[in-house]
Amino acid sequence: MNWDPSPYPWPEPYRAAACFSVDVDATAPHLWQHRDGLPATLAALEHRQYGMRRGLARMVTMLERVGITGTFFVPGVVAEENPELLPGLLERNQEIALHGYFHELVGDISDAQFTDALERSLELFVAQTGLRPTGFRSPAWEMTPHMLRELARLDLWDSSLMGEDVPYNIGGVTELPVRWDNDDAIFFKFLGAGDRPPQSDHEVAKQWCEDAISQTDDGCLFMLTVHDWISGRTNRVAMLEELLKTLSERPHVWIASCDALAKYHATLEGRLDVSLDDIRPIEGRV
Repeated sequence: MNWDPSPYPWPEPYRAAACFSVDVDATAPHLWQHRDGLPATLAALEHRQYGMRRGLARMVTMLERVGITGTFFVPGVVAEENPELLPGLLERNQEIALHGYFHELVGDISDAQFTDALERSLELFVAQTGLRPTGFRSPAWEMTPHMLRELARLDLWDSSLMGEDVPYNIGGVTELPVRWDNDDAIFFKFLGAGDRPPQSDHEVAKQWCEDAISQTDDGCLFMLTVHDWISGRTNRVAMLEELLKTLSERPHVWIASCDALAKYHATLEGRLDVSLDDIRPIEGRV
């Protein structure tokens, strides 16, 4: 228990940071969910195709207008099916990072399968771009000690966990924390019967703006996560542009890519470092 946490030492002249991240899931979760055989129905699959056909390009154009580099987490199968995607993002000064191969859910795979998917993704990114990616985000934001050990072995930062408001270290890996309430999927994801109806764009825009101001006023990292097929619609891109403009007008906020944040954090010493041995303090006591 830390009763008096020290403020995070952001680089001068900044006192907080913000990051715009995109999980380019496209069809990958659908393929994983139906890996034993795709259904004959088309609605969900077509909905997910929207990002590659229209939404992602609109989002990148918006980022170019506001002069911000986003971080795009891409499953290997999405890059494989869209070989122009990774080179195109780099040509437009955007950052790319790993997001599983088939958007595999942690509970569905073994440690060995995770390692295989991670290494296959690395090889594909290098083959398509000539560059080795430096970061990873877990599908569905779940991690295991094995996954952290593999990221440390391959010298990759991570952005999947929620144990801090600022970058920290866990299991020898730089962690760039996320938040469910700053993710578009919990508000807007709708694939038909059984899903909760999407919430109002205006209400979510107001919440995210308040979140961004509150978090950056308190010296935190505001990490926003959106998806190509969800937030690539015209009204949501306009909403995101207004939010990013608001952040750009706050001179104490460093708007940075995930890799820039991770590289800066690596220069700091003595920051919060969570050991894997301390992650489950009550295991075996009940």
